Amino acid sequence: QVQLVESGGGLVQPGGSLRLSCAASGSIFSINAMDWYRQAPGKERGLVARIRSGGSTYYADSVKGRFTISRDNAKNTVYLQMNSLKPEDTAVYYCNAPPGRFPWGQGTQVTVSS
Repeated sequence: QVQLVESGGGLVQPGGSLRLSCAASGSIFSINAMDWYRQAPGKERGLVARIRSGGSTYYADSVKGRFTISRDNAKNTVYLQMNSLKPEDTAVYYCNAPPGRFPWGQGTQVTVSS
């Protein structure tokens, strides 16, 4: 079974950047799509970005133009580059294959605050 470990979160000021990593213990080469999700306090987990094996991507409207998802199949890792961060981006960020195919990892906390 694939295990997922998210990392790279932290405290940043508005307008700052972070790069999140999602390391999979097993191969993601054959996994068509990998997602980033986030869950803010009092809200449900929601899809932030998706990348397919061919490189096509999807972004939630709230992050379009600011976030970039990528994957390195050789390293079994998915990334989320987060730029121009806003306070409303504050959440715990998770990765998974849709629709939550693998056990959820611990997530990584992103806090955007001045």
